[in-house]
Amino acid sequence: MTSSLKELLVRDWQAGGEALSLHRDEIHVWRIKQPLELGAADLLLSFLSEDELARAERFHFADDRNRYIHSRGALRSLLGRYLGAHPGELRFCYSPRGKPELASDLGGSRLQFNLAHSGEMIAYAFVHKQRIGIDLEKIRFDFPVEEIAERFFSEAERSALRRLKMSERHTAFFRCWTRKEAYLKATGDGLSMPLSDFDVSIDPEQPARLLATRPDPAEACRWHMESLDCGPNYSAALVVESDD
Repeated sequence: MTSSLKELLVRDWQAGGEALSLHRDEIHVWRIKQPLELGAADLLLSFLSEDELARAERFHFADDRNRYIHSRGALRSLLGRYLGAHPGELRFCYSPRGKPELASDLGGSRLQFNLAHSGEMIAYAFVHKQRIGIDLEKIRFDFPVEEIAERFFSEAERSALRRLKMSERHTAFFRCWTRKEAYLKATGDGLSMPLSDFDVSIDPEQPARLLATRPDPAEACRWHMESLDCGPNYSAALVVESDD
């Protein structure tokens, strides 16, 4: 898959593996489907730090606990392969909104990443220097999409959703939601920025795109958006800071 800015490479994660190289003209996306084999799950658990293990133990449900262990352990596994470091020795710092980054002495300024998980899938994105965000959602057909859209989407997005056939609206809602979430994760603003302050494409015939940003209309030109394939019944999107 090729973006207009960089080469976008989508791969499936496996335990272990060789060292990885990330070129300046590439974006790497990794997908993991759960459940993992027992050996792989145990390996990922061994990578976690003491504070991550403590956080894992605070999850009430086993599925949530395992998802956190697998997502965090695989992140360490991939970062270790990119940096030539042991996954268990990596350290993270966090933005005011909670977005994780590598500690500066480990390459935090040059290797940017983001992750998302939903259902049985976990996805990661890596790029050189530029801010990046990825979001992934399992499409649910028991979800009140019109009601949620009316509360949170912009006027343009609500109108675009209404123009679609009823049979297309659930998929379109999650397409819109993941694109908006990926943008917020890339900027680091999280839900401190209202979802109605910017517009994304929603029509299935249109490419993924950040259409408009408010109050600064020029902000839309500073970001590139891609739709991702993370399997049937999933919607996923990637947003990366423009490098021109």
